Amino acid sequence: MNPARRCSALLNQLCYSSRGGPSARKQLPAGGFSAPGGQRYCHPAVGGGGVGGTKPQVKPSGASPNGVAPVCPMGSSSSSNSSRLFGTLAQTLSSAPLAQPDPYAEQNPDQEVDQEGLAEVDPDQLLRECEEALQRRPARPHRDLVYPSGPAPCHHNHSLNPSIRVMQWNILAQALGEGKDGFIRCPLDALNWQERKYLILEEILTYRPDILCLQEVDHYYDTFQPIMAGLGYHCSFLAKPWSPCLDVEQNNGPDGCALFYRHSRFSLLATSHLRLSAMMLPTNQVAIVQTLQCRATGQRLCVAVTHLKARSGWERLRSAQGADLLHNLRNITSRGSSGSQSEAESGAVPLIVCGDFNAEPTEDVYRRFSSSPLGLDSAYKLLSSDGQTEPAYTTWKIRPSGESCSTLDYIWYTNDSLSVETLLDLPTEEQIGPDRLPSYHYPSDHLSLLCDISFREQPHRLM
Repeated sequence: MNPARRCSALLNQLCYSSRGGPSARKQLPAGGFSAPGGQRYCHPAVGGGGVGGTKPQVKPSGASPNGVAPVCPMGSSSSSNSSRLFGTLAQTLSSAPLAQPDPYAEQNPDQEVDQEGLAEVDPDQLLRECEEALQRRPARPHRDLVYPSGPAPCHHNHSLNPSIRVMQWNILAQALGEGKDGFIRCPLDALNWQERKYLILEEILTYRPDILCLQEVDHYYDTFQPIMAGLGYHCSFLAKPWSPCLDVEQNNGPDGCALFYRHSRFSLLATSHLRLSAMMLPTNQVAIVQTLQCRATGQRLCVAVTHLKARSGWERLRSAQGADLLHNLRNITSRGSSGSQSEAESGAVPLIVCGDFNAEPTEDVYRRFSSSPLGLDSAYKLLSSDGQTEPAYTTWKIRPSGESCSTLDYIWYTNDSLSVETLLDLPTEEQIGPDRLPSYHYPSDHLSLLCDISFREQPHRLM
């Protein structure tokens, strides 16, 4: 069999076994939208902002439409064959065991994962197969790409300086969703990994980011690494030292942060795996930091992904973790700078930091980032009419303790060297629904964030 079709065959096997027969769903029109009446039409498969990506139709900002069951084994379902599909897929895509390297070792380009044994995956075909596997579920909320508020974004030569699509998402660890988090209004069946993994992949494939930052990943080695590598991404993962997933019976291993970038867009210069400290003591939170070089412009870019301590009462710890991360980022961007000493001290390498900070904008850790000498700004403030206000929520859930509607997730960027061109707007309360998140139509309690970012055209910064 052609290696590029292995994924298709295995996914078709899942669609067959999960419903007891072949799919009767009609072929979807290319690039169809969510249709009224609950019929599942996916959003257009919008290409990233990179070379060869198609530019979407973008709207101005603000134009968007308006009893406890037993816990299932992690990733289990009614069909034992289909529940292990992605483990089978990982073994099929690579004849060698999936490597699990020293998590805190610094890496360089020579240590990138060897992908020669991995089959290429056709993203359009995989997206169609996701839609087939999800045909019993309602469509995900429709979301538009919108221009930031304020003056119209400056136009630049996309052939010489293509925009970079960045996605940030806490995807909800499977073990935590099924076994710990207590989403009392979410049916347990909606959290079934057999279908939920397809909802996650559908979201990623719809928008096709150039850089993807994920938190609460507990199916990295059997799902996300082989799939994303087959789609042309370099993959990196760092588990929490004491992941709460390990407390759940029949878990799939620890959760952690993952960072993916397209090989066609970037080359890797350096990687740092950080265990964040607070008051000189190591904590259970981590970060991945990678210095990349854009193949189109030659410009360097530093990207970080993190997930800070959760729950109220831990504000001081989050602030200390944020201070430690900022200290590391300043050192890393200074080392990566090829300019003068003064440029290095000011962090001349442009920086993007994505994360679930578990902190509202009123917290000290938010103030640390917004006032940092690194010159960081929060991309999603640009959705507001004044360009200075964060969204009302990035997560909305109902637990036994009550309903929680909070802004905890952010994409930070270096304002003087990077420009935000478009952002993915957030679903309305009506779209999210009365039972909040997660649900049958959305796989996580956190919403994905996505923006197109480009280097500001400053000739002295381009290499």
